[in-house]
Amino acid sequence: MAPAAPTRFLDPAVLARIGDLDLIARTVVDGFMHGLHRAPRLGHSTDFAEHRQYLPGDDIRRIDWRVYGRTDRFYLKQFEADTNASVLIAVDRSRSMDFGTGPLTKFGYARFLAATLAWFSQRQGDRVGLALFSDSIDAYVPPSTRHLSLILQTLERATPTGVGPASAGVGALGRVLTRAGIVVLISDWYEAPDELERRVGELTTRGHDVMVIQVLDPAERSFPYDEAGSFEDLESGDRLAVVPEALRDRYRERMRLHLEELERGLGRIGADYALFDTSMPLDGALFNYLHRRQALARVR
Repeated sequence: MAPAAPTRFLDPAVLARIGDLDLIARTVVDGFMHGLHRAPRLGHSTDFAEHRQYLPGDDIRRIDWRVYGRTDRFYLKQFEADTNASVLIAVDRSRSMDFGTGPLTKFGYARFLAATLAWFSQRQGDRVGLALFSDSIDAYVPPSTRHLSLILQTLERATPTGVGPASAGVGALGRVLTRAGIVVLISDWYEAPDELERRVGELTTRGHDVMVIQVLDPAERSFPYDEAGSFEDLESGDRLAVVPEALRDRYRERMRLHLEELERGLGRIGADYALFDTSMPLDGALFNYLHRRQALARVR
């Protein structure tokens, strides 16, 4: 059973009124840290964390033979990592991220996510960096234990004015990341799933632990529009006349299939995938996602 989520959820509308990224990040981290005491990174140190059942392919040198003697079952020792991680948070600043039907655009929500993850990682003692990308890398702050203020300043100044495809930007990231670590990719991911899978796969095969976070506006999933009108592509400027009633069911089905294909393809290459929409309370969303990563770590 998953632990209870934090009781003090922060509504994105409230966060939007705060404005200050530093204050937002600290507030959100403090909120969900009450529910998630900590999310230990498990590795090969001398600090024992817990046991888990042996699975085929596991290193037999980590079997706890004392436990086997008491239970007649194989269990592995797990340990907390004794080295800090290198974390790069990459945010898509393509023009498609400028869409929003609520108090926050997708880019605004992505900035909050990035700032909060940077704050959380800094508190964990990680080296934290930032990249802003579209079809290439537009800004880069290399991972460091001293770069949190620079990261927040860069996010404050950022605007969604780039042009995709974002998968090309992911490919560019692979060329500048020389040290394996955690890479968090935040975008709306209107990409061909097979191309994104290929680009992210280039990172995972080089030893990076990749988290792919998709940020969508609720309207992009439900297509709630009633009146006929024209819709504009924020990146190309092309306009398309649409009668929503005639298109709604087909749109929703196409969106469902796209999301499923993204998740399935990323899972094949060992990347984590999470979908957030801009109406989700930020501390609750992060709590659930970090808890999910902690659970996955136990079976890897």
